Amino acid sequence: MVKYILKRILVFLPTLVAITLISFVIIINSPGDPVERLVVSAQSNNEFGSQGANQEEQKKFWREKLGLNLPVFYFSLASLAESDTLFKISDKNEKNALGHLSSEYGNWEEISLFYCSLKRLNQEHELIQVDSATGKANSQNDTRDQLNIAYFESLSLRSCYQETVIQSKFSNLEKIYREDTVFEPLLTRLLEAQLAYKAMKSKATPWKKYIPVLFFYPENQYHRWIFGDGNSLSGNNAVFTKGIIRGDFGTSYQTKQPVSELIRSKIGWSLFFSMMAVVIGYLISIPLGVHSAVKKGSLFDRSITLFLFILYSIPSFWLATLLLMTFANPDVFFIFPASGVQPIEGFGNNASFGEKVMGTLPYLILPLICYTYSSFAFLSRTMRVSMLETTPMDYIRTARSKGLPEKSVLFKHGFRNALLPLITLFANIFPAAIGGSVILETIFTIPGMGYGAFTAIANQDYPVIIAILTISGILTLVGYLVSDILYALVDPRITFSN
Repeated sequence: MVKYILKRILVFLPTLVAITLISFVIIINSPGDPVERLVVSAQSNNEFGSQGANQEEQKKFWREKLGLNLPVFYFSLASLAESDTLFKISDKNEKNALGHLSSEYGNWEEISLFYCSLKRLNQEHELIQVDSATGKANSQNDTRDQLNIAYFESLSLRSCYQETVIQSKFSNLEKIYREDTVFEPLLTRLLEAQLAYKAMKSKATPWKKYIPVLFFYPENQYHRWIFGDGNSLSGNNAVFTKGIIRGDFGTSYQTKQPVSELIRSKIGWSLFFSMMAVVIGYLISIPLGVHSAVKKGSLFDRSITLFLFILYSIPSFWLATLLLMTFANPDVFFIFPASGVQPIEGFGNNASFGEKVMGTLPYLILPLICYTYSSFAFLSRTMRVSMLETTPMDYIRTARSKGLPEKSVLFKHGFRNALLPLITLFANIFPAAIGGSVILETIFTIPGMGYGAFTAIANQDYPVIIAILTISGILTLVGYLVSDILYALVDPRITFSN
């Protein structure tokens, strides 16, 4: 058995790698810029990180914390015209423009010189001081307005790659700079940028884009996401993340809290309701299925089948709404609370465990009914069919011919073998526990993983979504392994030895 478990774990490893790869591809290709979202959120809440209040410093801090200052993967296939350090450009539009220029002209050295000349032009703008003595023909306010217009025009140049657009912006800037002597340093920088642009065009080597080159990056975003930014084996010296291999799924875009803390705070209720629904469902469905198989075709069999399939056809959200309107309604029967999992005022410091249980119990009745009822029909019918397939077997007839009591024949010999299909279904419990029930948790305001996933999707909180996806995939593999082990425990004919 131990050997088989070890072999299965080794087989699971490629699947786990595939799950992490898919999750990583989804998160890096998700729309929007997480750095912009985090910085804007911090500013709207008057929050400032440890890197200072400056917006650029904040962006640099969050890029480093999220690992966006690293290449994406261990290697990349590019052309000789492209740079292996393009990932260091933080602005997506600027990175896109540099990529287009590399593809068109193929001379990265001159392209980088042109880009640096544009950055120097932007920096020169920040050094210009406008005071009362500034300007010949224009007033002080007009000079400031022209300076602002020119600044944003020069800044947009870094995101341009079409020749007509670049030349048009050069002409506009030159016209503005020649109107006032205060812009003289800017005119010098502009001329340097124009010369760099001409050199980039005259020294073009477009043939380089047809020569493939393989770039390797030992430090990259995927490696950091898996193993953290510290020691890969031990996790020591980690600064921002220890990696998902140690349960660290990064930072939530919405709350800026660690994703692992958010999951730990919500997974308890989802596990509770999932496990209780399974226990109640199996305890009721299995006896019903066995009894229906024994009484095949009887009035009990037909009646219970009809009743359970009626239950199975009722949507959970409809039943939940009906129960709330009936049993949590002051105008009908105000028996159970309408939402939450405990009293709003909480429990006193001196409340005993029994008092807490009795205070929480009324909040759990209606959700548990909605979690459990739909599984009755499916599980009981599965058990019934399995028992009907098992009872005609030779070993069952042999047990009866030996004079064993019918209960012993059914439960000792037939029941264990009939459990195999239900064990297969048992494997789905593990991913369901982490995913929760989005509809029911939303209706009953249960602070579980289902409601948390719904909130994360609504707010485009991709790290939380990917964490739920990744953990669900891992738990699915665990569920299959547990099912295989239970097969051997239930049916002695199943062995895993060679």
